[in-house]
Amino acid sequence: MLRSLRALPTLLRVGLAEAVAYRAEFLVWLLSTNMPLVMLALWTAVAREAPVGRFGQRDFVAYYLATLFVRLMTGAWVIWELNMEIRQGTLAFRLLRPVHPLLAYACENVAAMPLRLAISTPVVALLVVTAGSHLTRDPLLLALFPLTVIGGWLITFLAMAVIGALAFWVESATSLFDLWLGLFGVFSGYLVPLELFPRWVGATARILPFRYMLGFPVELLVGLVDRRRALLELAVQWTWVAALLFLALGAWRAGARRFAAYGG
Repeated sequence: MLRSLRALPTLLRVGLAEAVAYRAEFLVWLLSTNMPLVMLALWTAVAREAPVGRFGQRDFVAYYLATLFVRLMTGAWVIWELNMEIRQGTLAFRLLRPVHPLLAYACENVAAMPLRLAISTPVVALLVVTAGSHLTRDPLLLALFPLTVIGGWLITFLAMAVIGALAFWVESATSLFDLWLGLFGVFSGYLVPLELFPRWVGATARILPFRYMLGFPVELLVGLVDRRRALLELAVQWTWVAALLFLALGAWRAGARRFAAYGG
């Protein structure tokens, strides 16, 4: 454990160097997260004549710009790395290192945070200028917001790690991840604010992890949740973090026993 902690600065420096070296590819990957802008154009047009629920045009602007920002900050790509390295056998190089592979993957993803912040800055500026009055001014909710973003990233990363570890048993874990993405689109609030769905969808979303990856931080930032509900749902979010960490470590331990790589 102590040895892994000592390796963290080096892992982060290497991860940042990789993100900078492949900055064009990284930039394209981040810019592909443009669905909130598409939905923003759609819903502001729908709300031009009259509000939809309690969402007017400015509310949709605040919601979808906040969604874009949170999505940029919580994205991860470990599922594709895991699937490829398990299939090609290159995972063996990671297993030889004195650091747990999941910790190394996490550092590589986190190390790109400065680039993510640089790309997210115009989004935040646009959000404040165009819909700043629709953001929460509650100091407690603002203080909780970074915690919800960190929790959202951890759920995203750990869920990818669990599904990616299935590549030890199945031909392609990415196909299973496509199913996960479909459910994410419905239950996270990524495409449509959850309160615009029928009530049973919102109730189901509060049980599943998808909302805590994205919708919960967004709703907190734009003032759709009060203090009591925010604290309660923060506890639920971090319970999901703990549960997925347990599942990821278990799936990795069981899968690594099956792993075999051959080379010349």
